[in-house]
Amino acid sequence: MNNHVYKPLNRFNGSQSYVATDDLKLAVNAAIRLQKPLLIKGEPGTGKTMLAEEVANALKMPLMQWHIKSTTKAQQGLYEYDAVSRLRDSQLGDEKVRDIGNYIVKGVLWQAFEAEVPTVLLIDEVDKADIEFPNDLLREIDRMEFYVYETRELIKARHRPLVIITSNNEKELPDAFLRRCFFHYISFPDAETMKSIVDVHHPNIKSDLLSAALKSFYQIRSLPGLKKKPSTSELIDWLKLLLAEDISSDVLYSDDEKITIPPLLGALLKNEQDTSLFERLVSMNRNHR
Repeated sequence: MNNHVYKPLNRFNGSQSYVATDDLKLAVNAAIRLQKPLLIKGEPGTGKTMLAEEVANALKMPLMQWHIKSTTKAQQGLYEYDAVSRLRDSQLGDEKVRDIGNYIVKGVLWQAFEAEVPTVLLIDEVDKADIEFPNDLLREIDRMEFYVYETRELIKARHRPLVIITSNNEKELPDAFLRRCFFHYISFPDAETMKSIVDVHHPNIKSDLLSAALKSFYQIRSLPGLKKKPSTSELIDWLKLLLAEDISSDVLYSDDEKITIPPLLGALLKNEQDTSLFERLVSMNRNHR
């Protein structure tokens, strides 16, 4: 039986600075209602990490972030025992070595568990870690408690945090872990949704430039064989540069509407294979006039 206090949270209805689809809002609110972690998958650059920030802002909850690396271990989210510092202090005759608690470094989960108010806990890019990483957190996230062996104390959550876990789909996650989550896949935005997203970042962009830029952007994305398709965040950056350089819409297309190599392509394509592939496509396109 869970001993932590649960207080119902408000509903997430999106925010002015984040365009959330109805499905995404439903997913966030379902995770809140079910008291389950929300697992968010989607292409890099589709706003998965930003979602946690916006949910925290909208619900007026503190945000705690744990960005996962390939070397991250689940234990680090709970706590780490700094044996090296304790050994050094004992050699120096420091009195604080008598209390082992002085050498326990609290992890992000511990901090979320002992917070005075419910928090949003972001576990970002969980698929970067070892395959066992998600399973190693199952008990703690399920029961909202863990044991500190060095100090012989049981740490229980005062409030259940709203856990948001992101994944770029780089590797499969264990079934046991998936069963405990509410899952949502952020599909890549269509042109209409993308216009709404752009409006948040560039509200004064001219409609003809935006239309031409989106047409060019989606054509590049649809190119078969791309190693890395340009993402939403890269589109936003590209538009920022187009506006800064005062580039007009007709630069993005030739007179006969055939696609051209757009200016500042390096904001969209990030490796030489993709750039070369795109340039070949444009060249073939010209030759078929």
